[in-house]
This record gives sequence, structure tokens and C-alpha cells, in this order.
Amino acid sequence: MVSHKQVSNLVFSRDMTVELVQDSASDQIVARSARVSTVGEKSLISNTDDSEISGLINFLLRERHGSPFEHSTFTFYVKAPIFVWREHMRHRMASYNEESGRYKELAPEFYVPSQDRKLVQTGKTGAYVFEEGTALQHAKMMKNYTETCSVAYNAYLDMLKVGIAKEVARGILPLNIYSSAYVTMNSRALMNFLSLRQSVEGSHFPSYPQREIEMVAEKYEAIFAEKMPLTYKSFVDNGRVAP
Repeated sequence: MVSHKQVSNLVFSRDMTVELVQDSASDQIVARSARVSTVGEKSLISNTDDSEISGLINFLLRERHGSPFEHSTFTFYVKAPIFVWREHMRHRMASYNEESGRYKELAPEFYVPSQDRKLVQTGKTGAYVFEEGTALQHAKMMKNYTETCSVAYNAYLDMLKVGIAKEVARGILPLNIYSSAYVTMNSRALMNFLSLRQSVEGSHFPSYPQREIEMVAEKYEAIFAEKMPLTYKSFVDNGRVAP
């Protein structure tokens, strides 16, 4: 726990944390749960090869038969800034347990955009692009981020020091402070997340997510590709459309 004194060594991070805690995910269970509709209990002893499973999964994704993908689940530990969690939790096909600023003293770790983060938005709503920032803009951003976080966090500690409740004191903290949570979702929900939260050439329905939540999606996708390679390949081949 951070002591109640002025903090000068705030942590400024540029990354998102995604760790797989546990899973029950496989291409095999997708195929078995789909086949139960036609062979019943024989699906329990199905030992089909990858080529046959791949063909079935591709059919399911192409025709958007989604329920067989709900039997593969992932539980992730995710650490991201509060403003990313606001977007993440709009995905209601997931279960969340987040650390609580009511019960624990929040650590002084804050997100700051990296140098390659595009800063300038041009165009109007629904038809805009982001462009590179200048050196002056990046310097101004960094100065304002770090100074504001330092002032806010020290004010937070000052309130805790005089006995103000954590749930009251936390209200002064900025949206770029990190929070962590366990996130559980099935592969159907995960594909929905990936389809909306990444900008990938070749997607049937183009998406334009905020860069920071895309960073989370990229890490989810790497785990998904490793755990369910046939499903992942079919997802990509079919234009990244969730079933």
C-alpha cells in the first residue's frame, strides 16, 4: 500500500495487461456441441480430424450459427485505464469483477500515450481520421498528463490522510488511472469484441476503435489464435464477422 505522503514517483505506463487465467476453449468442443443436434450422445466420442472440424467450423461461422461457440470460455486478468474499461464494459456478453476503489487504496499508475499514438483528429463525426502529432503536441500532452496526475493523486492521498473515505476520495482521480479486473467470456462474445475493437484490413464490416481498447483486443486475439486456431482462422477467412 502506498503511504499517505506526497508521491513523486508516480508510474506512467503505455501498455495494457492481458493475461489468460484459465480456459475451457477448444475447436473440438465447438464441433461436438454442433454435432449433438444430429448424433446425440455419439458426439461425446467424436474423434474427427482437424480437416473435418475445420470444415464444420467454417460452415458454422459462414452461416452464423453462433451457439456452438458459446461452450468455449476464457477468463482473463486485464489491467487498463478507467476510460478503456468504460468502453470494454459496453460488451455485456462478459462477466466482470473489478478492483474496488471503495475498499483499496488505488496505486499511482497512470496511462500516457506513446510517441507513436496519433494525436490529431481531422474530419467530422463519422468521417474522421487521426494523424500524427507534432513534437510540440506530444510534449504538451506529456506535460499536462503527468502534472495533472501528480496533483490529483497527491490530493487523493491528502484526503485519505485526514480520514476521508476511499469511495469519496477516489472521485478526484483522472480517467487514465489503471484498474484491473477478471473478465470471463465465451468465444462467440470474444469474436464480437474483436470484430468491433480492431481496425483490420479485409474485415467485412470495417471498425474504427479507439487505439487504447484496440491494444487490449490485440492481446485477446493472440490468445484466441493460440487456443482455438481453427476457429480463429475461419473467423479471419470469413471477414471477421462474429456469428
